[in-house]
Amino acid sequence: MFKKSAYRTELWTVGIVHCPLANLAATGAIKDWPITWLPEMGDFRFIADPFGIPHDGQHSILVEALDYRTKRGEIHYYTYDAAWRLMASGLALRAPFHLSYPQILRCGQDIYLLPEAHKSGKLTLYRAERFPDHWQPVMDLLPLPAIDASVVEYQRRFWMFYALPGPNGRAMRELHLAYADQITGPWRQHARNPVRIALDSARPGGTPFIKEGILYLPTQDCVASYGAAINLLRIDSLTPTDFSAEIATRFSPAGLHPNYPDGLHSLSACGAVTLIDVKRIDPTPARRWINLQRQLRRLVGAG
Repeated sequence: MFKKSAYRTELWTVGIVHCPLANLAATGAIKDWPITWLPEMGDFRFIADPFGIPHDGQHSILVEALDYRTKRGEIHYYTYDAAWRLMASGLALRAPFHLSYPQILRCGQDIYLLPEAHKSGKLTLYRAERFPDHWQPVMDLLPLPAIDASVVEYQRRFWMFYALPGPNGRAMRELHLAYADQITGPWRQHARNPVRIALDSARPGGTPFIKEGILYLPTQDCVASYGAAINLLRIDSLTPTDFSAEIATRFSPAGLHPNYPDGLHSLSACGAVTLIDVKRIDPTPARRWINLQRQLRRLVGAG
């Protein structure tokens, strides 16, 4: 199992690949397509975990935004017009606990948000009162600290893929499943949880999607490091009592961004484009002072 260092800072940035996800899945070659990169955040800050949808002639992308000075993720939005010019950006959702992995779900006329908030001990569904920057909680879907929950409607059911925290890298190596007849539940646990144990292809890494009747799930390859690459799982059997899957395609960060060669851990559908994030590992010892300042602020109740 890999180890993290206090001096090694993971920094991510988000890109828009101008190719639909289903087409990328057929080729496995992200670098063959034009990529528009979102604005970077600055020193010791990053954006990651992109999800988005086309809406009212525009595309809105939601991301985790994290500043190592506070180390508490928020959900930010970036809205682009049809020519992929950035029109607006800002805060979408903030909570007293860390937020990340903001999957967007459209069900009928409603737009839902399912962010990871495992520090809260539960998984909460939000509905847009004003998209993309005003969300209200609807209900708690699971009384579990679900990590990177990824929901898809398939064969007249909703299916949720997720990880759980635990010792020895449990969140990296176990894939869990739940299912429901509607997005608001009730959600039932799969009979065979965890349905997959594999450090290279268990933790969800983007939107599940259907191509030619077959369900696929992007998963993170965490063998060498957290989020080193994406392995696309082909789901061969999926029922409340059975599950089987095989790796169909691998996506590498190689050649995507010259300054972010060290990881790729999101692959999300957004209409005619695909959203990705890529990582670089910064070894600067200045991270030690960032950590110390954050700890001091918490001791005095200032952060």
